[in-house]
Amino acid sequence: MFLINSGTPLSFLLLLQLGISDAFSPEKPINHECRHRFRKLPSLSSTSSSAIDLLYQDQQNAMERRALVEEKMLADKKVEELKAPKIKLPAQKAGTGFATKGKSPLERMAEAQAKVVHKEGVLRIDNALSPDATDRLREYVLEQQRIAAELTEADVGISKAFYGVENQRKHRCDLQLSLLRGGYLTDRGGDASSVETHPLADSLQELLGKDGSLRYVYDNLVTMEGEFYELASVITDPGSIRQQIHPDLPAKEKAPLFVIFLALQDVDEHMGPTTFLLRTHTKKQNDIFMDHDKRDDQLMKAKGRLATLNKGDAVLFDARILHCGNANDAEKGSTRALFNFSFRNPKVTGDLGYEGSIRPGYCGAMNLQDISDVLVEYEKEDPNPFAKYSDGLA
Repeated sequence: MFLINSGTPLSFLLLLQLGISDAFSPEKPINHECRHRFRKLPSLSSTSSSAIDLLYQDQQNAMERRALVEEKMLADKKVEELKAPKIKLPAQKAGTGFATKGKSPLERMAEAQAKVVHKEGVLRIDNALSPDATDRLREYVLEQQRIAAELTEADVGISKAFYGVENQRKHRCDLQLSLLRGGYLTDRGGDASSVETHPLADSLQELLGKDGSLRYVYDNLVTMEGEFYELASVITDPGSIRQQIHPDLPAKEKAPLFVIFLALQDVDEHMGPTTFLLRTHTKKQNDIFMDHDKRDDQLMKAKGRLATLNKGDAVLFDARILHCGNANDAEKGSTRALFNFSFRNPKVTGDLGYEGSIRPGYCGAMNLQDISDVLVEYEKEDPNPFAKYSDGLA
């Protein structure tokens, strides 16, 4: 399946281009199943490989033309930098009984942050991950990318083990990560005993472990029952083109999914930072976007925010919000790697119409409580705490 942004299906984008505004109505459900994310579109099943390539290229060209039109619309109104809100913590309430205690500053901050996400659709969190951990995770992710490139060059048929976005896309990939110590080196039962560090687990510990920078805000948004829905790194190189504006999934009344993009290096305006359109995460705004007669007016009136980030900074967003990745400038840009994960809201049941970017064996296997429990074991010096979840390829 072709993807446009950490999981947005080509079929969705084709429908947007064709103006089929009722394509995702309850009467027309789309049957998505994470363990079958690599199936081909039915309409292409009998088409020759060369014809598919031509159709794909035509579609890419149309997307690029439309993206440039949208860029001009937003340029007519200055797109400001997305900044972390200045949050004044509410007063702590004293406990009234033996089992009742006031909430910690982290918990109270998380409540305020969750309110911003619900109101604006996106939240910037500065210094979510420490500089040293960010550097180690970037080095690890890019090494995983090199391993995947070498293996798929030898056998393109195994690309599904590594990529959410097809590996033929130029200058961009969606690298689905293994939770095992050693990552791809230990896929299919490889020996992890010689691997000295576990940068992915170290980072998750800082982010989602006890008193992690994102632990309590996710608890507020999805509770500890929220499904671990994505685990990947979005990587763009110079020459990557601008995306069309899009939501990640079809319109829903309630927020179904909350996504993290965490910068693994500084991200400046030349490296294709993500543009978010504030307060476009509601079903009403999504419905307007699906109406071709109203879409352009909506975009011209929108308040755009550009997520230029320092390394270790994160943006947490409602997957319904309108957004796009900008072009990574071929001359002035450099490789941009984002750590990407998400948790699903357990209050939204049924098919989301969006296949999370995660290895199929991890699909539906963990929630926030499970991640928390594993990280407790890691803190107790379990060197390979996610081993019971294997490599995710099953």
